[in-house]
Amino acid sequence: MIKIGILGAAGYTGGELIRLLIHHPEAQIVFANSESNAGNYVADIHEGLYGDTDMKFTADMPFDDVDVIFFCFGHGKSEAFIREHHIPQHVRIIDLAQDFRIAGNDSNAGFMTPANHDFVYGLPEINRELIANARHVANPGCFATCIQLGLLPAAKLGLINDDVAVNAITGSTGAGQKPGATTHFSWRNNNMSIYKAFTHQHVPEIRQSLRQVQGYLDAAIDFIPYRGDFARGIFATEVVRTDKPIEEIVEGYKEFYKDAAFTHYVDKSIDMKQVVNTNKALVHCDKFGNKLLITSCIDNLLKGAVGQAVQNMNIMFGIDEKSGLNLKPSAF
Repeated sequence: MIKIGILGAAGYTGGELIRLLIHHPEAQIVFANSESNAGNYVADIHEGLYGDTDMKFTADMPFDDVDVIFFCFGHGKSEAFIREHHIPQHVRIIDLAQDFRIAGNDSNAGFMTPANHDFVYGLPEINRELIANARHVANPGCFATCIQLGLLPAAKLGLINDDVAVNAITGSTGAGQKPGATTHFSWRNNNMSIYKAFTHQHVPEIRQSLRQVQGYLDAAIDFIPYRGDFARGIFATEVVRTDKPIEEIVEGYKEFYKDAAFTHYVDKSIDMKQVVNTNKALVHCDKFGNKLLITSCIDNLLKGAVGQAVQNMNIMFGIDEKSGLNLKPSAF
């Protein structure tokens, strides 16, 4: 059994991670850390877990007793935590924040990145072998995962040569559990809004992966994110200019994802409900003149966060990549 510790276990990602791991056939949660909730039952905070676990949150962090730690912190806390705490060499780390997603110091990142870190970028579709041999993995961002999975096969085909227009809408859980002016029901319901247009923090990691696959990236990724009036899921469109025939593009997409455990090219139009509550990513392409329209969708809490983190854990420990992740979508 893989012995697991969870830090920041009281938030949305912590709760979703516990939901997956308590039913994982090869995993055991040793501790779920939350100083503010220490001593409280996990199910009293994550109420969907009533009847599934009698675990309590703890303020303790017995690192010597675990094989892997999941960091479910807010952005900017992981790097400081590692500096301030001794984590044994044998303990692997999967970080769900953005702190280590960019390799080394990247002046284009838009935020400070720790220099010379050893975290592998945890997108299995392009880094499976690196993840398998990694001690530390930086889990990708939710928007970044969805958009990259739409664009990476195009990059493999060498098609990202002009600026790419990207629009994506996310559910309210993407904003985290702490209430805010743009998350409460009366504001979010029957409403849409734009935020962080062209400046979203996930753009640098998208660019990093596209450069990795295509070998270069001179084009801009013009990303406009939207807040949606639903709880979970991301639906994205990406527009790439190319004269390559759609038949060749579709063949390239299917080839790129032929061995992917959870990412699938679909021959007809896709919708978000097909992936909500699963670790799947679906991708579809259409051609309009010289414009390639790519649609991609994921569940922001699963393939966009903890589902992908568990997928990375499975790869790191050499077990079935799909273990603990055979989830059914919400059909209606």
